[in-house]
Amino acid sequence: PQPLVSVIMNCLNSAKHLRAAIDSVYAQTYSNWEIIFWDNVSTDESPEIAQSYRDGRLRYFRGDATVPLGHARNLAIAKSNGELVAFLDCDDLWLPQKLEKQVPLFIADDRVGLVYSDTFFFNESGYEKRLYSEKTPYRGSRFPDLLNNYLISLETAVVPLV
Repeated sequence: PQPLVSVIMNCLNSAKHLRAAIDSVYAQTYSNWEIIFWDNVSTDESPEIAQSYRDGRLRYFRGDATVPLGHARNLAIAKSNGELVAFLDCDDLWLPQKLEKQVPLFIADDRVGLVYSDTFFFNESGYEKRLYSEKTPYRGSRFPDLLNNYLISLETAVVPLV
């Protein structure tokens, strides 16, 4: 069996790009995932958009009060059932093969503690840039390097749930 990936989505008034972000998870070629959607007390249409996905793979939770993003992520992680955790902000998109390419690396080697990839930054004005167009990503066991020079875009990261 393929490991379940819990996709952590934290939302605070993110209706503008929310459906595209969620749809990018639904478009994954790797199918064993769940979305843990943590609504940080949105006042826009975000709750209605998130709750319109009714197939059970998106689990919607709403906080009692707005909390800092890191705390909200931890609250969402506490609701997850996955063996792996991935993060997707509500204004970001995943390419369809993201999880299909990353998950097997954990299966192949149980010492793998983090898998990440390049990021394409873009906006509605036509700006585009790859994160690693000017930097070289780390490979292998590089924890000390990451402590000194953190260059991971969180929406690309997948980690085991410990």
